[in-house]
Amino acid sequence: MTVSSLAAPARAEACPDRPGATELRLAAFAAHRRARFPLGPLTLFAGPSGSGKTTALRAYEALARLGGGASLGEVFPDPVACVPERALPDAQRRRGFRIGCTADGPEGPVRLDVAVQAEPELRIVGERLTAGGLTLLETALRDPGRRVVQAAWYTAGSSAVTRGPLPDDRLGTALLPLRVSGRTDGERRVLAAAEQMVVALRAVYACDPSPRRMRAAAPLGAGRLLRGCDNLAEVLWRTRSECGHRYAHLVTAVRAGCAGPVADVLAEPLGDGTVRALLDRGDGVRTHLGLLGDGELRYLALALVLLTGPGVLEVDPAGEVPAALQTLTVLADGLDRGLDVRQAGELVRLAARMCERGHIRLVGAVSDAVRVCEVPGVAVVDLTP
Repeated sequence: MTVSSLAAPARAEACPDRPGATELRLAAFAAHRRARFPLGPLTLFAGPSGSGKTTALRAYEALARLGGGASLGEVFPDPVACVPERALPDAQRRRGFRIGCTADGPEGPVRLDVAVQAEPELRIVGERLTAGGLTLLETALRDPGRRVVQAAWYTAGSSAVTRGPLPDDRLGTALLPLRVSGRTDGERRVLAAAEQMVVALRAVYACDPSPRRMRAAAPLGAGRLLRGCDNLAEVLWRTRSECGHRYAHLVTAVRAGCAGPVADVLAEPLGDGTVRALLDRGDGVRTHLGLLGDGELRYLALALVLLTGPGVLEVDPAGEVPAALQTLTVLADGLDRGLDVRQAGELVRLAARMCERGHIRLVGAVSDAVRVCEVPGVAVVDLTP
């Protein structure tokens, strides 16, 4: 497996107060071993089926969910599938995997590495948070009979570290604000680094639009776009009424990516508690979205994702951190699936413009790097064997 950058990422406007992931590490995860993937404002994994694109995105999403406080069982319902191929158990029949990332921000680069035991029991057996050459948090499984790990975090006080137990099914970094008082300079440094990592990871929206589900009318509800974009019509209804400026940009994007003339994108209630979406062709003809092709529907949904924000997407950002200090990261598997060359180019150019502003990042997977590598601002990680 080779990893190469086919196009240098555009440097977004300097946003030192907005933490963001700059590297994904899969030391031992499914088909990946000792893999290090740089992440920029707009990063696309490219390669044929089976090259590990989806696996990389799955690992990123797993770290994001752990950073948000989810348990291991919620994040890894089938942990054995994450164990590296041909990995042999040790004398205690244990097998597992290792993933990690680096997040940059006000505290500089902060590194997180996690070791997970998948068999015979799912548990975190080791975690390390480092910054500036210092180990700020380190955990290890000392007693396999107890559902805790022994943790040590940096204090720089009368003793170099403080020790205590942490649960073995949660990310220790996400729990530090509940365990560290912040009385010493060292503890405050630990808390700042942990907060930077958690903020960088939590604001993640993973999406993979399902055209079949988007064709039906959607019930009116919270108006937050689901992972499969099933409720596209409902979110179009909400977005049109709440933000005319962004909606105008969406209409422009749809006009560039859909076949035939497009004067407007409409959403209308049907009187039964549901709403359907249509394309206004500008000559009295309105095309129901259910009649569009799969590629057009995926293009429209992904354009909407890029042009909206956390308040509309089904994402759980860090509520205690001002929105101006957070960056939304969109994970889009199969970004070019079903799209023709023109649609793929238009969508990636739209993504590049949005990511350049600094408030949104995109990590996606495409099957054909040729479609996107010439777009300025795109970093392509080629996983072609």
